Formats: sequence, C-alpha cells, structure tokens
Amino acid sequence: MSTAFIFPGQGSQAVGMGKALAENFAAARDVFTEVDAALGEHLTRIMWEGPADELTLTANAQPALMATSLAALRVLEAEAGLNLARDAAFVAGHSLGEYSALAAAGTFTISDAARLLRIRGRAMQDAVPAGAGAMAALLGLDYEQAVAVAAEAAGDDVCEAANDNAGGQVVVSGSLKAVERAIEIAKAKGASRAILLPVSAPFHCRLMEPAAEAMAAALAEVEVKAPVVPVISNVRASPVTDPAEIVRLLVEQVTGTVRWRESVVYMAGAGVSRAVEVGAGKVLSGLVRRIAKEIQVSAVGTPEDVAAFIATKAAPAA
Repeated sequence: MSTAFIFPGQGSQAVGMGKALAENFAAARDVFTEVDAALGEHLTRIMWEGPADELTLTANAQPALMATSLAALRVLEAEAGLNLARDAAFVAGHSLGEYSALAAAGTFTISDAARLLRIRGRAMQDAVPAGAGAMAALLGLDYEQAVAVAAEAAGDDVCEAANDNAGGQVVVSGSLKAVERAIEIAKAKGASRAILLPVSAPFHCRLMEPAAEAMAAALAEVEVKAPVVPVISNVRASPVTDPAEIVRLLVEQVTGTVRWRESVVYMAGAGVSRAVEVGAGKVLSGLVRRIAKEIQVSAVGTPEDVAAFIATKAAPAA
C-alpha cells in the first residue's frame, strides 16, 4: 500500500489541539517545548487555553498548526515505528501545511519552521490593510468556471483563484469589492453557494506580494535540506526535492494558487492508495475523499488516533 502523509492548513485550528498528545507522549511534549523556545513565548498556552480569537490570529495559527502536526508525527515515529523515508511515497500540506510537510521530511528543523511561519503569518496579515481584502468560497463551480468568475469580477481591482480545494470547491481572493462582485457573478452562473469567508486577509493572491518578499528574505536565512521523501508543491501540484526549487516555490506559494485538488489527483495517479492526515482536524481527509474516492483516508491528531494507527499496523512500505 502506497501511503502519503498530509498536513492541514489554516482553518483546522481549535483550542486544545495537541494537548492530549503532550499529556500522553514525551515525543509530543518535546515538539511543543521546542516551538515555544523558538518563538520565545508560550504559544502552547494559547493553543491549549485560548482564547480562540487569539489562536485564530494568522501569526499564531500557522506555527500552532505546524507544531500540532509535528508533535503527532513524532509520536507516530516513537510509538508506531514510522519512518517517512521508508514508509511514505509523498508528503503534502495545504498552504502553511506545506511547511509542516517539509519539516516532517527534514527540509527544515521544527524551530526554523516555527520561526518561518510566525514571519509568514505576520507578513500575510500586514500585506493588506484590515478590511481592504476578502476571500470567498464558490461552491458548485469547477476550477475553470471559478477562474472565469474571478477574472470577470476583478475589473481594475484584484480577484484571483486562491485555493482549488476539490471539485466544486474553489476559493477566490482579492480586493473586497472585487470579491463581493465575484459572489454575485458566481450565483448568476449557477454556483450552489458563494459566501465570504471569515478570514483576516486575502491570502494567495497578488495582494500578498509584500509577504512573498518577506518570505524570500526569511528563507534565505535558514538551512534548507533535501527532503527524505518527495514533497508535493502547492503551486506545482507535483513533487519537488531540490532545496533551491523548494525555496523558490514557497515564495511563489504566498501569492499563488494552492492546487490541492490537482495535488491529490497527482498522488492518486502515482499509485497512492492511502492518505494519513497528521495534526489538527480532518479537513484534508474530507477533501481527499471527494477528490479521489479510491484513496483510503485516516487522521492522526489524538492519542486515540495513534492507537488506531498502531492497531491497523500502519506505516507500510511505500
């Protein structure tokens, strides 16, 4: 059975995530301690005690989700004998989850990933004045239709396809007025739903160019190693292993479309028959089921999930 390990993005955060892992496994506690030390603050206190609106802040949610994913992965390594180099065909993550995937594959240290995501979160938040941008989910339109809607809505503003999440689930991003126009155009073109998303900035569009520049500078300051397993790039929807190419694509990712649907289609076509979502929530599990029904999906984010992973004798040879 060929297995991919996948890592969630923003929106999967919840107060309490990772706490039970830390309470039950030293390997998880070590990850959270390392992240707190790297950031010079007790991010885990916000993760486990809230308030939710503070955890949801982009600069907190991004490193927090990575920490939870890497804590769960380290537990699988310690308790289930997981070895990504041996047991995974690919790793992949959604938006910030790509950093989690890269840390899992040894491209970044956990400390560097935490610091990069703190910079990324702040830079993305600061790139556009509050209230000037927006994102909207267009449901019931395919990717090509959503791209056409965004182009028609843009006018002299910005409106672009930000996330191709699954068939009939595309997110557009850009200037508030343009995104509001996209909602009305999408409804007129037969979208089953078109709704503004509760986000703090218009991610993954060219309004994020200042954040892309910040990430280029930040990535230039860290050691980037070749991953032990191919990583599916968000913007390319295909594997990447060269460190210089990884950096280039991560910079492009800030303003580029997250091609999650195509990434899953690629993995399915390459023979992946099982996907394990590592970290908080089960958002990606649901998307994979919609995109490639032939892929068996599970999630590992709690001690019970770890026990289930062990019970099914997971970590097969890829």
